[in-house]
Amino acid sequence: MIPSTKTVLAVAASALLLVASGACSAPGSDEASGGSDSGPIKFALVDAQSGQLSSLGAWELKGAKLAVNEFNEAGGLDGRKVELTVFDDQGDPTTGTSIASKVTAGGYTAMIGTAESAVTLAMNPILKAAKVPSITSGQSPAISKLGSPFQFFNGPTSVTYDETLAKYLVEDKGYKTFAMISNNGGYGTGEHDAFKAALSSRNITPTDDKVVTTDQKDFSSVLTSIRGKNPDVLFIGTEEVEAGLIAKQARELGLKSVFAGAAPLSTPVYAQTAGNANVEGTIVSTPYLSNDATDASKKFAAAYKAAYNEEAELHGAKAYDGTNIFLTALKATNGEGGQKLADQIRATKYAGLLGSFAYDDQGVGIHETKIGLIKSGALTAAQ
Repeated sequence: MIPSTKTVLAVAASALLLVASGACSAPGSDEASGGSDSGPIKFALVDAQSGQLSSLGAWELKGAKLAVNEFNEAGGLDGRKVELTVFDDQGDPTTGTSIASKVTAGGYTAMIGTAESAVTLAMNPILKAAKVPSITSGQSPAISKLGSPFQFFNGPTSVTYDETLAKYLVEDKGYKTFAMISNNGGYGTGEHDAFKAALSSRNITPTDDKVVTTDQKDFSSVLTSIRGKNPDVLFIGTEEVEAGLIAKQARELGLKSVFAGAAPLSTPVYAQTAGNANVEGTIVSTPYLSNDATDASKKFAAAYKAAYNEEAELHGAKAYDGTNIFLTALKATNGEGGQKLADQIRATKYAGLLGSFAYDDQGVGIHETKIGLIKSGALTAAQ
């Protein structure tokens, strides 16, 4: 198929180069995908740097760049520095697929990203065929079901997020009625299936199970239906901006339900979109509650603040952990990529900001989340 002019221009614009150290070779060069044994070690970072999901890409870039800079400042790999090239997938699976071909042809040893489940799913077969290890911030269980030995997660999947959440809501808080809103994208589908399964295992059927599109802005119809059932909890299984719009419109319509969800509801974008008053009391399942949780998170948050003059949050922490895991494995392989690097990543045990990583056969290294509560605009540990 001949790509449209729009797609060609989008992919060309996506090859934004950001160098962590040293000169950066152009994407699409003729080097082998496993990398060379001299000169810079090439890592690609693929995320939305523009569009509605660009906040995810910005956070992930900052976390990954911080880890790479620390690695390089410590001497790199026997003096060889890691070079980070950034591609903008725009949150679009088609663009992501084209970028995957550039990554596999461009001599990249590994890929950080994406933060979007749908794009990760689209890129996965191409990266697998070329034996390029990648680590995603996506949560969809469908990613692990693809069975690629080169695909890793830098956090839990939706199954862990939503089982933990349902257990808390039903067994600890005693809520009995639930409505659901999710979207039809890769992330939303994973959240929908995982949370519905968690409810079903507790013999609970949602009063409403609404699926919206990823670009929808008006939710008055579905929220009016939900309001009529007056559920105890509204589960929101969408990304940050859409979740914020849902929360805002729900409160404007007079819906009193407790909002609950996974990672997107822990972010400042969710609260900023909805308004702090509207997100008060939101219950969140997350592996990263606070920058003050541990000595390691305090050190990370201080370095992040010094580098970017803003507060760190979950997605930056996930990317920092994931990048450090890849860099740790890279040292063990002496810079070799491909199957050897993938095997070493799977063998790596890493004490990270999100917890203790130990990878299973599906590329999942973290199997636990915590429960947080938004109170006065801040995420705190739930009691």
